[in-house]
Amino acid sequence: MISAGDARKGVVIGLEGKLYQIVDFQHVKPGKGGAFVRLKMKDAKSGAVIDRTFKPHDALNQIQIDERGFQYLYKDGEDFVFMDNETYEQISLSKSVVGNDGKYLKEGMQLKVLMFKDKEQKSDAQQYLGIELPTFIELKVTESATGLKGDTVSSATKEVEVETGFRLQVPLFIKQDDIIRISTETGDYVERA
Repeated sequence: MISAGDARKGVVIGLEGKLYQIVDFQHVKPGKGGAFVRLKMKDAKSGAVIDRTFKPHDALNQIQIDERGFQYLYKDGEDFVFMDNETYEQISLSKSVVGNDGKYLKEGMQLKVLMFKDKEQKSDAQQYLGIELPTFIELKVTESATGLKGDTVSSATKEVEVETGFRLQVPLFIKQDDIIRISTETGDYVERA
């Protein structure tokens, strides 16, 4: 058991007979009244996302999950294919399981896959909850408009596309073929690698 105030992104909880993974959390202290915690949670089976609010001291049933090292291999239609680093077994995860993290996936990338064995199931099959990326990743810029000198009326950034197809804002000095470091938590440019 954990308190709602201790809930963090990636934690899996059991609520109302279902399994939910916390996608986002926010601790709110309004001017009037008591503080509360707003959780955005993804249903592990259906992939549906719900919002709930709790008091910080409310108890939540934390579920133990397994994290195993995997390597991202390739995208197969709408699915993503990964290989277990220990058994070399390949698994295919749907876009609903991978979520927005799919925009950062580069072939050969090492990451963790989050799994849970449902005690109600008769088989030994694992249920896949999602992936956990490194905090920072390095990607090559494949498309970059040239920044014009003195073009800083609104901001000193421009949009680029990296090798995974993800588009983001970077400083004007970044050019095509540069390797940049990106935060997977915010999706923002961090530095040139």
